[in-house]
Order: sequence, then structure tokens, then C-alpha cells
Amino acid sequence: MSYLDELNPNQRDAAENIYGPTMVIAGAGSGKTRVLTFRIAYMLEQGIDPFNIMSLTFTNKAAREMTDRIGKIVGSSEAKNITMGTFHSVFSRILRYNADRLGYPTNFTIYDTQDSKSLIKEIVKSFNLDDKIYKPSMVLGRISSAKNNLISPEAYAVNAEILEEDRQSKRPELGRIYASYALRCFKSGAMDFDDLLYKTNILLRDFPDVLSYYQQKFKYILVDEYQDTNYAQYLIVKKLAAVYENICVVGDDAQSIYSFRGANIQNILNFRKDYPDFKMFKLEQNYRSTKNIVEAANSVIGRNQDQIQKNVWTDNDDGQKIHVIRSLTDNEEGKIITNRIYDLKQSKGLSYNDFAILYRTNKQSRAFEESMRKLNIPYKIYGGLSFYQRKEIKDILSYFRLTTNPRDEEALKRVINYPLRGIGKTTFENIVITANQHGVSIWDVISDFNNFPVSINQGVKTKIYEFVTMIKSFGAQLESMNAFELAKLIAKSSGILKDLHAEKDKGPEEVERYQNIEALLAGIKEFTVSQGEDEPKTLSEFMLDVALLTDADQKNDDEVNHVTLMTIHSSKGLEFEHVFLVGLEENLFPSQMALNSRTELEEERRLFYVAITRAKESCTLSFATSRFIWGNLVTAEPSRFIDEIDKKFLHFEISERPGGRSLNTRMTAFDKPYVGGLNKTVSAPSGMKSVSSASPSSKGDALSLDLKVGYNVKHELFGNGKVTTLEGQGSDKKATIFFPGKGAKTLLLRFANLTVLD
Repeated sequence: MSYLDELNPNQRDAAENIYGPTMVIAGAGSGKTRVLTFRIAYMLEQGIDPFNIMSLTFTNKAAREMTDRIGKIVGSSEAKNITMGTFHSVFSRILRYNADRLGYPTNFTIYDTQDSKSLIKEIVKSFNLDDKIYKPSMVLGRISSAKNNLISPEAYAVNAEILEEDRQSKRPELGRIYASYALRCFKSGAMDFDDLLYKTNILLRDFPDVLSYYQQKFKYILVDEYQDTNYAQYLIVKKLAAVYENICVVGDDAQSIYSFRGANIQNILNFRKDYPDFKMFKLEQNYRSTKNIVEAANSVIGRNQDQIQKNVWTDNDDGQKIHVIRSLTDNEEGKIITNRIYDLKQSKGLSYNDFAILYRTNKQSRAFEESMRKLNIPYKIYGGLSFYQRKEIKDILSYFRLTTNPRDEEALKRVINYPLRGIGKTTFENIVITANQHGVSIWDVISDFNNFPVSINQGVKTKIYEFVTMIKSFGAQLESMNAFELAKLIAKSSGILKDLHAEKDKGPEEVERYQNIEALLAGIKEFTVSQGEDEPKTLSEFMLDVALLTDADQKNDDEVNHVTLMTIHSSKGLEFEHVFLVGLEENLFPSQMALNSRTELEEERRLFYVAITRAKESCTLSFATSRFIWGNLVTAEPSRFIDEIDKKFLHFEISERPGGRSLNTRMTAFDKPYVGGLNKTVSAPSGMKSVSSASPSSKGDALSLDLKVGYNVKHELFGNGKVTTLEGQGSDKKATIFFPGKGAKTLLLRFANLTVLD
């Protein structure tokens, strides 16, 4: 049987259509990775040279898996000749091959976000600017946006609209910071992640022979997750495909969720305009989720106006309805969900790996972490500090970076005095000033104090000379030693291993740091000898591999039994048996920052769609009616997205506290058949008594109080306040009360426990 027989008719049509512009709209769980894999295998079977194929994937891990699967069909030797990887990994290699054209060294460094922020912070300080106004993350975001739109520092400086935006935001020096940042990166022989696309566009624009070479080389181009491409990526693909137009883009406009990174959904929506003779194939059968989950997701995304119409369906079982849980506070939400996971795991014999908790923002993880620790439930947070961002790992990687590119100023700054060698902060600042005055790199200065005199004593100069000599000796071994041998030499000779070993007796954290270095070296050993190549890999190749790791590439510990906690953005491309989507409240999800336009709201709705479609067997939605923000209890109302799901796919339930006590027994009719919109009235936190008093000794029901606008009242949590409005009748009667220092709070009177002071 042919491998193509494993595909359904639509999948097979998409796989066999290998010539001309092609767009494959792949609904959630529709098997697009299989289609891409079989399509490339079919291309090779039809005699297309693998050297002429470029396939751009979402993660490097996905590229490796696809290469392995293609190799099993057509042979591994041919599969390895395909150019496959992420935009950044593929074009970083093209840039290295052509680095001299742009004035960069072949072994240029790739700065991560932390490196970029550190450099920006230094530039802001050197300009004597307020770092509260020019925050590194904000400045980097502005620079990133400019690069993604191919705006150079020179163009930025003369663009009236951009300059006016900066003036309006009271940050008129952003253009000057951008120019200095670009120059400092260039002097350091470094590019940031955005540069890998920005500089590729410059390379293809300014060197027609290079463009022509790659147009002839990549006669067949495949792009996965096309809906997440930005303008820079779009233009690269368009240029390279211009001659043959054998371009296949795969994606789902309903899952376009990265506009904050510069992604432009119009790239996929306008594909038909770029290639009028294109062919479209729709993969609409969902193999992942139950019917209830698929159809619930459809009922939500169908409300978006800006989309390519499709009808996602499944032959899977109906499955259970989507459960909706209401909690009184975010802390109780954490307890409810954690206990639900514990109970399901025990009663159904499941693994903790089957569960994922998804939220809109990272800060929401706290309540779930606390509850899981109390029940000894293992969990892992994705999107937190990765292995390669830990201090000891960043330190040794900085030595590796200097070995491959000694002009890397961020790496140099990090380790010139680590382990301690008596080179102080003032000394280093004097060196930086000298380098800036002469327009050279810091490495140029410390390598030649005769030509670049710095006012530091001879003893310190000797220590710097020893450091420079050590780095040069490492660099001399780049070609003669493999990655592991050289990494081990650097770890020992630099003094890092000795320093960390001396710290081991101080406590578990110090032991862990030493063990992390051991783990890194073990990983380098595996990288060096397990690549299936004739020659062992070099340290330069390892550093390139590490620099291009995505968050998804680092999720390699699936064998460890734990509940997954992550933002919805991080969950893209993943799937779980049981998904808990939490914090479904207005101004949290959808985000308050995304309610200014239909475009922003529709992206939030697509994010909600992505979250639901991560679930295979069950999906639970959860919201709290009050949430602590900056220490204040803020009332909340359910997300509009819950209302947008067809109610026949939902089950509203009363949730149980640990020990069986209901958290929602005072929330009338929530477990009854759904009628109209969700009750958007917010109660005070659990534990507040439902009895209020006109005086401290009174025991009257709060609803019987003759409460009026203008009355002064006392609340157990918020203190003294004044009633500003009253609305509702009977048990739904509520008051808005202004509490000095805490703002206005809307409270249900039957739960408010108010004391009238007038």
C-alpha cells in the first residue's frame, strides 16, 4: 500500500499538487504535518532534487521529526539534503555563508532577548535618559517592530509619522537609541533574532547575484504556519518564489495569534491576490477532538468577520460537554481546578501528562502552583526561565561565544571578571569609554593597550592580558577540537567548574548549578557524536543550534509525569487529553488592551479558539467573580467568549471545595439550564458573612437595610466607603461603593457584610 493511501481525499489532493502556487487551509487537528511530510516525500518520488526544496517549519524540532519521517519513506540520505527548519535557522545559515557581503564575521553572535535588553540598558544610561521612561523591553519592542517592517535606523530618523509617535509617547530619543543599538551590535559582530530576517532582506535586496542564486536553488518552497509570518518573512518568501512560483503555504487564519510579534494575518488572506492562479485545498476533518469540542470551537470562531470560510468537522465521538466552572476568587479557582485534576487522575487512572492548564498571562499561574504544591501534584511551567537562561549556563555559554566571536561585547561584559580576576566595574567602564571614543570594539582595546591607552594600572592590565590570551587559545582550537572536547576544556580552563565545585557545599542551589553545567556538557557530548554525520560537530555549530532554539524546541521532557501550565500562546501546536482554560473574565480574556478595535478583538477570539482546540477528550472553562490585582480585590464578570459558545455544547456546574463543601451554593441557578446571558453580578470573596448590620450589634439581613446613596458604610476587607449607586431588586440588589485608596467596588448586598456608619 502506498503511503499516500493513509491520507483522506482532501489531504491526498494537497499532497499530490506539487507545482504552482498552492494554499492549504488546515483546520485544527486536521493532520497538516502529515500532509506536509507526504507532500515532500511525493516530490522526491517524482524526481525533484531535494537540494531544490526549502521547507520552513514552526520549530526546529518539527523540522527534525519531518526529516526523519521523510527519510523512512524515501531514504535518510536524500531527506537530509532538503533545506528544512525555521525561518531563523534557515536564513541564519544563509547569512553566515554570505556574512562578508554585509561586513559581518562568519561566526557572528546571535543575541537573545536578555543580551539585547542589557545592551539597550547600557545605551540608555550612556545617553543619561530615564530608564523608567525608556524601559529596555519597550525600546526593544519598538526596534523589533521597525526591523520587522524593514525600517532601518536611517529611515526611522527621517520618518515624520514615526517621530511624531515617539514625541507623543514622550520618548523622542528612541530613534537615536535604535541607531546606537544597531551600531553596537555591528561592532560586536552580533545580530539579534530580528536581524536574521532584516539582514536577509538586505542581502537579497542589495546583491542581485545572491538573490538569483537562491531563486535557482530553492525552486520549491513550503511554508508552515503561514498565518504567523510577518512582513519581513513574507517579503523573503515572495522574492525567492518569484521565478518559479512553486510555493505552497500551509496554515489556518483562525489560528493567527501573534500580531504582537509582528505577524500579519493579511499575508494568508491576500495569498490569492499575490498568486491569482493559485489552488486552494481545505483540510477540514479534525482527528484530534470530540464533536462537542470541535463544534463549540466552530460556534465561537464563526463570529469573526475577517476569515477564510471553512467547515471543520470530525467523525470522533460526541464526548462530554464543555464544563463551565464559576469560582468566587482566583485562589478558589486554583483549588477547584487542582482538585478536579487530582480526582480525575485517581478515578480514571490517568497520567498527569494528560492535563494542561492554559491561561492568558503568566502571572495567573500562582494560584495553581500553590494548590498543586499542597497536594504534591507535579507540574511544570512553560514560558518561565529556560535551561539556557540560567546564570551558570549563560556564563559558560558566554565563554563559548567569545571563543567563536571575541568581539561579542555582551558576552565579554558578562565574564571578563567571572570567575573573579580583579577586573572591577570602573576599569571596565573606562575600557568601554575608550572603545566608543575610537569607534572600535572592546576586544580591540583590551587586545592592544599600546594603540588604545586606558588609565588603568599595570597589575590590572596583566590580568586582562591573561584573559585575552586564554580566549585566543580557545579560539585556536575551534577547528581542531570537536564541540565536546573544546567545551570541556573551556569549562575547566576558565575556572567556572572550579568555582562552582567550591560552592557545592553551601546548599542545594549551588549543587544544582554545578549539576546544570554537567548536564550542559552531557548535552554537548550527545550533540557532537549523535548527529549521524561523518565528522563530529564543532563548538561553532553547537552555538548556532542553541541560539536558534525556540520555546517549543525545549519542551523535550514529555516522559516526566507532570501537569502542564502555560499561556495559550505557548500551547500553539500542542494537544492534551484534558484542557482547563482558566481566568475567562472580561478584561483578562479578552484582554483589556485588545478591546479597542474589531481587529484586536478578533485576534483574542482566535486565541480562544486555539485554546479550546488543544483539547482532545475534555475541555473545562473556568472564571472567578473576583480577583486580587496589585493587592486589591477587583470584581470580575465572565468573558463574552463563554456567551459566544452555543449553549448546547456547555454544562454549567457547581464546584466543590476540598472536603465536599460547595463553593457556589449561594450562586443561584448556575447549575440549572442556561437561560439568557451568564449572571454577571460579582459577589464578595468566600468567607464573608451574608449578614450585615445597621450598627455593630445589629443582626438584621443586609437586604432589609434601608441603604441609600450617600450613606457611609464599613466593609471588612475594604474599610470605610461611601455608597454611590444602588441597583437591582431582591437577592440581586447590589451597591457600588467608593473606598478611598481602593477605588469603586460593586458588591452584592446579600454577601457584602456592610456596617452602616450614618
